[in-house]
Amino acid sequence: MDKPATTKQAEAARHQSLTLAALGIVYGDIGTSPLYTMHQTFASVDDATGGSLKLNHPDVLGVLSLIFWSLVIIVSLKYCWLIMRADNKGEGGVLSLAALALRAGHAAPMRRAIILIMALVGLSLFYGDGLITPSISVLSAVEGLSVATDAFDPFVVPLATFILIVLFLLQSRGTHGVGKLFGPIMLLWFGTLGVLGIAEIITRPSVLQALLPFYAIDLVLAHPWDTFVALGAIVLCVTGAEALYADMGHFGKGPIRTAWYFFVMPCLVLNYFGQGALLITDPSALKNPFYLLAPDWALYAMVALATCATVIASQAVISGVFSLTRQAIQLGYLPRMDIRHTSESEIGQIYIPAVNWTLMTGVAIIVVAFGSSTALAHAYGFAVTGAMTLDAILAAIVARWIWHWNRWVTAAVFGGFLLVDFAFFSSNALKIPSGGWFPFAVAMFAFTGFSVWKRGREALLAKLYRDAMPIKEFLSHWDRTTERVSGTAVFMTSNPAVVPTAFLHNLKHNHVVHERVVFMKVTFEDYPRVSDDERIEVEKLGKGFFQVSARYGFMERPDVPRALDLCRAHGMSFDLMQTTFFLGRETLIPASRSELRRWQAHLFIAMQTLALSATRFFRIPPNRVVEMGTQVEI
Repeated sequence: MDKPATTKQAEAARHQSLTLAALGIVYGDIGTSPLYTMHQTFASVDDATGGSLKLNHPDVLGVLSLIFWSLVIIVSLKYCWLIMRADNKGEGGVLSLAALALRAGHAAPMRRAIILIMALVGLSLFYGDGLITPSISVLSAVEGLSVATDAFDPFVVPLATFILIVLFLLQSRGTHGVGKLFGPIMLLWFGTLGVLGIAEIITRPSVLQALLPFYAIDLVLAHPWDTFVALGAIVLCVTGAEALYADMGHFGKGPIRTAWYFFVMPCLVLNYFGQGALLITDPSALKNPFYLLAPDWALYAMVALATCATVIASQAVISGVFSLTRQAIQLGYLPRMDIRHTSESEIGQIYIPAVNWTLMTGVAIIVVAFGSSTALAHAYGFAVTGAMTLDAILAAIVARWIWHWNRWVTAAVFGGFLLVDFAFFSSNALKIPSGGWFPFAVAMFAFTGFSVWKRGREALLAKLYRDAMPIKEFLSHWDRTTERVSGTAVFMTSNPAVVPTAFLHNLKHNHVVHERVVFMKVTFEDYPRVSDDERIEVEKLGKGFFQVSARYGFMERPDVPRALDLCRAHGMSFDLMQTTFFLGRETLIPASRSELRRWQAHLFIAMQTLALSATRFFRIPPNRVVEMGTQVEI
């Protein structure tokens, strides 16, 4: 049966609204790439090889053809058409993709370990991207002032730094209010990109020949090494492509694909081709081909619009870092942190103070240290291409074992994508000595933190529960003459099968047991969200003892009081004023002999010290909490 006309109209209106919103959030990064891609492509070759690529008709058309087909292969085919099919209950991103790959029944222990390592490496690379993207985007926008006069040169770095610091200072207020402006501003931005490109293409329409792949092939054959070097800058045109997949859960596949195929990609291609036409006509425009596309009278307006666009792009990356950090915390790869929701209606809008101040400090240092978008371009691309390569590998696993693709089809399709990804990645590896080492160092630091925290928590829990008594054994030997006091005691535990240490400490020191004792465990699944119907499991142990398990997705924030309210459906009701929560607090000291290396033990202890208290993380009322301390050698 056909849907009523009013329903179709409502769906169409919602689709249009989401498409406009996707313009503002998803396409900020890739949409600001025209600010620096063409300039960096020819400048990087000139710096590395002496400049055998010339600003003539065949070489410029070859570069334009490489840019166009990079957009087609990586964004249109790889991400929009293929990888976006791999949705983890509607969500995307490297952690969702890895969780989907892990769900394959063929994932043996070694394969699972490799998949987890790839997920953590991808997440680590994103942190490097999160530092560089705001820096190069805003810096390249502000550099437009230098096109008008060299008098602005001393003010470019201070102004860019100031804009970025203000952006980070405003994070705690959330993006709910200004977020409504993101879509219209980016609509204007992309429209302006297209118009400026068309105006220049009209003067030299022959550049449209670059839509044919033959010009890219000719460039490779004529200048193989220089083209390979140029790939390290050409890849800048697709930075941000992974955001299409990562933000899929917020907007859905349809609006993201619609925005790309029918608006974003055409506008980007027109602008790149317009810059190419300008460079063929006037090679001196290489100084800043983006801004020199605009008429002189529109320069300052373009700088203002570009700055707004780059701030929006930066905001999208910062929000992405917040979101992935929360996922890493829920999955046990980072210590608990203060996570604040900045919108009552949008669950995905969060703010993490510790991450925000770390990013702000790092970005400010990067802008001042590198000093220009040209210098930063040497650091940009390595993290992005590494993440894209990992996405392709994980997606191939999903295609083979989840979608049940034929092995030869999987090898052919993803082998082609990996060939392109590896070409970009290896070209960017050439830039490691001149700046590419920075995102690599950031990724190594982040990966070390993830792995040490995960391993440290496993070692700590093994110590805590090594000699623990199984609950059923305890209850069978428990002396029922112990005094019972009124009320409910909730003991938070990581292992519901054994008696929590906090319970034993309370029994030892206070010699009482509450009338109702609940051993509660909070677990995080490899799904983005868990419905309330599936969130709670309750098991009656007898003698007034119960086990409660609360399940959350890796994109949810746990709320213990609300979880206890859901126990009503299982015949249990809780009065918070009659409920006491007992939490264990471990004081860690380095052991003479440890499963961890000495430096790992010290790092883990430092991370544990900085972790947010369980009371705040689980949203437990502070006035209802009793903490039982214990000292553990780790």
